[in-house]
Formats: sequence, C-alpha cells, structure tokens
Amino acid sequence: MARKKDNGPGGLVVVDKPAGFTSHDVVAKLRGIGRTRRVGHAGTLDPMATGVLVIGVEKATRLLGHLALTEKEYVATVRLGQTTVTDDAEGEVTASEGASGVAREAVDAAVARLTGEIQQVPSKVSAVKVDGKRSYQRVREGEEFELAARSVTVSSFDVHDVHEMKAEDGTCVTDLLVSVVCSSGTYVRALARDLGGDLGTGGHLTALRRTRVGPYRLEDARTLDELQQEVDGGAPLSVLPLHEAAAAAFHRWDVDAEQARLIGNGAQLRMPAGEFGAPGQEPEPVAVFGPDGSFVALVEERKGRAKSLAVFA
Repeated sequence: MARKKDNGPGGLVVVDKPAGFTSHDVVAKLRGIGRTRRVGHAGTLDPMATGVLVIGVEKATRLLGHLALTEKEYVATVRLGQTTVTDDAEGEVTASEGASGVAREAVDAAVARLTGEIQQVPSKVSAVKVDGKRSYQRVREGEEFELAARSVTVSSFDVHDVHEMKAEDGTCVTDLLVSVVCSSGTYVRALARDLGGDLGTGGHLTALRRTRVGPYRLEDARTLDELQQEVDGGAPLSVLPLHEAAAAAFHRWDVDAEQARLIGNGAQLRMPAGEFGAPGQEPEPVAVFGPDGSFVALVEERKGRAKSLAVFA
C-alpha cells in the first residue's frame, strides 16, 4: 500500500502499537507528533497487545466511524493449564489446573469447535456495555453479573506450535502458538479461555499481535518511534492520504464533474443499481470520486439515492 507525505487534509496512520500502550495513549502520542488535536482511532487494542491500530488524522477522523474493518487477523500465544480473571496474562491467576501431556488431537478437536460462526461470551474485563456501563468498570466495582453470548465468526483458527513448560508458580502448562482470522467483536482472549475450558485445563492469552485490520496490514504500519524520528528530522507526519484510505476501505463510485459538484453540495443523486453490495444486505458506505481522482464524499444508498454521510470536497 503506497504511503505519501500529506499535511493538508490528513489521512490514516497505520500504527504498530507497542505493548503497554492503550489505544488512547497512541492517540495522545500522535497528537504530539503530528502537532494536531484532530486525531482518533478506529477500534481498540488491549494494552498487552501489539500490532495494527488504525489512526485518523485531521479530516480522516470523519472516516473512522464508517470504516467497516470487519475482519481481523492475529498471532497469539494461548497458555493451557491456568485461568486468570482477565482471560489474559495481565490478570491474577485464579486457578492452576495444569496441562501436561495434552494430546494434540484433543487440542485440534477443541480448536475446530471454536471455528466458524460461534456463540461467544465476551471477557468480563472488556469494554462491552451492560446497561450503559462498561463491563470492566462493573468488575472493578465488585459487581456480580453475566454477559450474554453473541454471534461472532472465526474464519480460521490454526495451531502452529505446541510447547510444554513450567509457569512461574511451577505449574506444568502448555503454550500454543496460534493464528486467528475473525470478525470484528471477537475476543481472542475469550477464545483462549474457552479452549482451555473445553479441554478441562483452563486457559488464557499470554501474547497477542494484530497483523491485519480490514485492508490495513502490519507491513503498512509504522512504530511511534519511527514516526517521531521522521518529524524530528523535519518531515511532515507520514500518512496514507485521504483518497487512498477511502479507496482501500470502501466501494468506489466514480462520477463526472457535475455529479461531483452536486454530491459535494449534498444533492441526493440516483445511484447505479446493484453495483454496491449484495441485494438484501444493509447498505454499506460508498466513496465518491471525481473525474480528477479527488475524494468527494462518503455516501450511503437510501431508496436508490445517495445520502451523504460525510463530505470531503
């Protein structure tokens, strides 16, 4: 994916988030690097996790709420043999069942049961809202509650390595190196929890690296240090320009100059029938481009006509 320098309308920055940073920490850091307050993020990544985090700068912040980013890829380490309160390594160990000698066939069968369209109960220490309050806030306040299962899709869940070792407390555990492709809203740490539960060993996540979000991949990402060094060297913040970001993420509708002018002024023109999305599906945002390749607006089809979601012309 091409990357250009553009300090005008802004664009997307695909950041390789470091461990220990929250998504809000990355936004705050980018505000300093880019010398602008208009910075936001699409989706979140837990502090323990590293990898792809999509950041919008300047006008591109108006794209963030419309980015589908429906499919994500991860590489992770699942530890069988211990359960934690957070379903990952940041939480206190609540049980140490051990997992020495777990058969690979049993692991593969349990992984298969967690692949496809499944019902998943999110981790309690998560940002899921319960009656308007974040689940993790309720946990911190000592509340007793249950989260409802929801449908998620795990397109692939593969085990690449199995390694037996001893945890810090001496428990014999088994670490699995896995890769996961899943829908937005899937909790990989919940997969680790449920895998351990199915095997009777308990389980949690000890490492997580996101390698793709929608069309944005790890090879497109820059570290915060790299971005800081570029700016310190006198270069503008390196962004994926607005028009390239829109072209990568949305259906494309090329219009002539007069149509571009009208759409830029909010006119609801008739859209080409059947070109954007499958019949019967919810309408998806469509990026409108003028004859010069400029990004005019983001629209949505409503009764055959283009309803503006955001104008960029």
